[in-house]
Amino acid sequence: MAIADRIGEARAMVSVLQNVAIDCTDAYRLARFWSEVTGIPLDPEDSPGDEEMRILLPEGPALYFNQVPEPKTVKNRVHVCLRPDTARDGEVARLLDLGATLVADRRNPDGTGWAVLADPEGNEFCVLRSAADRAATT
Repeated sequence: MAIADRIGEARAMVSVLQNVAIDCTDAYRLARFWSEVTGIPLDPEDSPGDEEMRILLPEGPALYFNQVPEPKTVKNRVHVCLRPDTARDGEVARLLDLGATLVADRRNPDGTGWAVLADPEGNEFCVLRSAADRAATT
């Protein structure tokens, strides 16, 4: 039985996903980047030099930035996938302008696929198709 089929069978959640933690060498800088990505402002009490920052998303877990001394050295085993409100390709362009880098372009000529980007500290994330993109390819 597929996971999606079993979701309706669940009685109660044993644990709640509270946040997604991202280790980084500059918590403030990376939190500012993700603040621009999500459109959620930083807490006014957060400032450069803070070792812990978070962005409280209106839906889902918070993004938590934890400053660590060592830089990222290998590919992420867990990553964030973004579904933009606007067209995927326009969102990819916006994120590149904010400082992301294109890691892998999995977009197809027919409009399907996704783009793999990295934030300024090299953490990979995907940009999926928007609802309008999906509707245009069905």
